[in-house]
Amino acid sequence: MASWCAARTLHIPAVNVGVLRRRASWAAGIGGAVVAGNALLRSTSSKRSVPFACMSLSTDTPIKEAVQTEKAPAALGPYSQAIKANNLLFVSGVLGLVPETGKFISDNVEDQTEQVLKNMGEILKSGGASYSSVVKTTILLADLKDFTKVNEIYAKYFPLPAPARATYQVAALPLDAKIEIECIAAL
Repeated sequence: MASWCAARTLHIPAVNVGVLRRRASWAAGIGGAVVAGNALLRSTSSKRSVPFACMSLSTDTPIKEAVQTEKAPAALGPYSQAIKANNLLFVSGVLGLVPETGKFISDNVEDQTEQVLKNMGEILKSGGASYSSVVKTTILLADLKDFTKVNEIYAKYFPLPAPARATYQVAALPLDAKIEIECIAAL
């Protein structure tokens, strides 16, 4: 782990919030305090003493981690079932496939919705989350006329407050599925 800590006091100018916002917004991902502090040093000439905070960077901690379980269908392409990043779990679109067979449970939207949500539950569990930790879902439907049927089943899985959600009708889904759902959960 690389670590940087200044126990001494740095002389930096009075903070102009407008300058900080303009110059530091892009720097947040690369040690914003150091970059913003240096930018402010160059931007004004008056000096005052301000204690500077410690910063640590770890090259050992992965930025993202793949989540995979055999209790849900395998990814159909070059993507992960889910990714953990920054205390969030991003679950890829899930279809109503039976994990053991790789086939749809049936051709009707109700059965596929139940299977999608069961598969999603297994992925959430594998990633250390649950239905109650889901904060956002996106539902993709082959036919928006199925909206009411899907809502009845969906409501059984997500406790109140229900996650934020968007629902779209799409031209087609993988393997001619009737429904696909993706979600984001807090860890």
